[in-house]
Amino acid sequence: MADDSHNNGVVEKHVPCISQNLDLSILPTVYVLPAHLALGDLHKIENQLTRLGAPLTYDIREARLVLGNITKPRRAKFELLQAAKVGIKANGLLNHSNTSSKTRRVSEISLSALPPTKRRRFGEIETQSATDASTTTEEHDTSTIGSEVEAEDEKRADPISQLSKFQVTTSPNSDSSPSVKVPTSPQAHEDYANLVKVVNLKWLEDSLRLTDMQRIEEYLVYENEFPLFDEISTDPESSPMTPVQAKASYVTEKSTQVDDKDSKSILERAKAEAESKNKHNDYFSKLAKRDHISAAAKRDFSSRSFTSSVSKPSSSQPRRLRHRTTSEYEEGVSGSLPPMPDWVFRNQIYSCQRSTPLQSPNDAFIGQLKEIRVARLLTNDDIGVRAYSTSIASIAAYPYEIQSTAEIVSLPGCDHKIAHLFHEWKNSPDQCTQAVKDIQADPALKVLRQMYEIWGVGATTAREFYYDKQWRDLDDIVEFGWNSLSRVQQIGVKYYDEFLLKLPRAEVEAIAEIVKRHAREVVDERIECIIVGGYRRGKSESGDVDLILSHPEQSATAGLVDKVVRSLEKEGWITHTLTLNLTNTKRGQETLPYISLKKGAGFDTLDKALVVWQDQNHPGKGSTDEYGKPIKNPNPHRRVDIIISPWRTVGCAVAGWTSGTTFQRDLRRYAKRVKGWKFDSSGVRERGSGRWIDLERWTDPKTRCTDWKEAERRVFEGMDLEYREPWERCTG
Repeated sequence: MADDSHNNGVVEKHVPCISQNLDLSILPTVYVLPAHLALGDLHKIENQLTRLGAPLTYDIREARLVLGNITKPRRAKFELLQAAKVGIKANGLLNHSNTSSKTRRVSEISLSALPPTKRRRFGEIETQSATDASTTTEEHDTSTIGSEVEAEDEKRADPISQLSKFQVTTSPNSDSSPSVKVPTSPQAHEDYANLVKVVNLKWLEDSLRLTDMQRIEEYLVYENEFPLFDEISTDPESSPMTPVQAKASYVTEKSTQVDDKDSKSILERAKAEAESKNKHNDYFSKLAKRDHISAAAKRDFSSRSFTSSVSKPSSSQPRRLRHRTTSEYEEGVSGSLPPMPDWVFRNQIYSCQRSTPLQSPNDAFIGQLKEIRVARLLTNDDIGVRAYSTSIASIAAYPYEIQSTAEIVSLPGCDHKIAHLFHEWKNSPDQCTQAVKDIQADPALKVLRQMYEIWGVGATTAREFYYDKQWRDLDDIVEFGWNSLSRVQQIGVKYYDEFLLKLPRAEVEAIAEIVKRHAREVVDERIECIIVGGYRRGKSESGDVDLILSHPEQSATAGLVDKVVRSLEKEGWITHTLTLNLTNTKRGQETLPYISLKKGAGFDTLDKALVVWQDQNHPGKGSTDEYGKPIKNPNPHRRVDIIISPWRTVGCAVAGWTSGTTFQRDLRRYAKRVKGWKFDSSGVRERGSGRWIDLERWTDPKTRCTDWKEAERRVFEGMDLEYREPWERCTG
């Protein structure tokens, strides 16, 4: 949604000239989203649509086609729900009251629904005298904003109501009674039944420019089913309801239907009522829950030392020459300091452009920053998380022990906030900043961190558990919320302590050998099994095991993950298969399209399985206890990720899954901003044309790599980056 938030007004091209040859009367009910549109531009667009016969509405609950200056589906969904949530006229300007004129649904249009003194004509609508129109405006002036909008309507000579897809005309048998004229439409109304489609405003621009209605599907941003639009009352005698009032009204309305003699049996009606009520309340609960959690977290953490904002580093400004300061004298710093690395003088802001070793001379201070970063993550500060990640990666790459704050501010991605923390840390008697002390002492953060460490629970879900569910430990989760957890979360709680145990390198290697043996059994001996993740970066212990399987033949990797998992399950190595994705197989093992139909795919879109592993070798295997029961396997359960990559892009997969988190992020940022490409573990595409970039030179059989390590090197070479060994990508 953030991508759309910077647009404060509509671009001029969204207000094109009117073409009289275009007829929009065949459209379903249309609504214009006011988001990112200046009020004047919004009025111009509405005026154009009305002149072209489009059936407009101010109530988004009646709309089936929504036009907006929006390109992101998440933003479109948010605007739809936000407008429906408060139950007001969706343009956010017309405030209703019990005494004001109300709109009715299309099927209820009648004489009584139209203000008797405000019958001006536009097209087929009659107009009244200026005196009557003025009087009507005064009668309906229930708020300052509402009167301003009505006055603007008078100036533009717009119709008084844009609520119906029908045109209101004067009946030939009466001087005042309006009748409804229903135009024929080539568009099937059932296509929009219980649906709302959000379309980019460029559709209107192109339709007007070409004097021909363009295909809506080509400009579609979002569509979904919204039964809540029909469930929210649009009775002209009712005021907009709050969520609490709507829920109470719903229960009352349903309770009056119990004595209906023609209804179904009591059990059937009770079941239908429960299902309908759940749909009705889902729409309220999501936004209300989000607002509640956000407000509660803000109350808890707004005044804490670790939540103050980090200033955005100025990556575009050249680094200043270092000079001695008063603080350096106070710190007892020698005037002779090591020379700055070349990447500092060149201001190389991407961590993929420099070497970051596993061990840093500044690990102690980096540990303080990591503590603050986790706190920012748990308190819903995404900007702070990215800022601290950038600073940590930069300090981790610095080859010398930092002695002064001047060195800190010289590093790309580090600012005076980080320098102040360093000064405080260096001069504290216990080598601990006040921010970290507050984090370690905060009871809410302790609980949030424990829940965040559950496998399958992210920071957002942890906050929901704490603030919405009011759970304070694992016992609360088991006792009060076990059935509400997903299967992954249940496994995460069940093996919570075991999953926190680290795996030594020898155990990682043993698991990889078993997986490789089974993969070769289901395919052939040419299967490659590559250990990636922290193991390949040189860590002595790993939190989980990440394995990539690949094969020189393209067809061999299609559906391979399913075969390997079944084979491992048969021998008992895999105790639970939590996720098994065949995303890459389903798209023909092609590189992820530049514009993916599936939003939120993330960095990796390869076939993969997330499984729970347990070593089947133990002293009591095959034996029974004194009661005749098999001796329980004492080996801890482990988390194992099995990823399948086609050989044509194995270098991209290995590079992505090997590198540290910030290194991965900067690979994507570098590819986007410097090369104009989209980097994914399934390959690289050009952003303009969507063309696949064959960095590994797989297309020509003569130049294909026979070694996956060489394929990884070609990825760096093709991106004009110096190759970094796995142990040089430890960005933290």
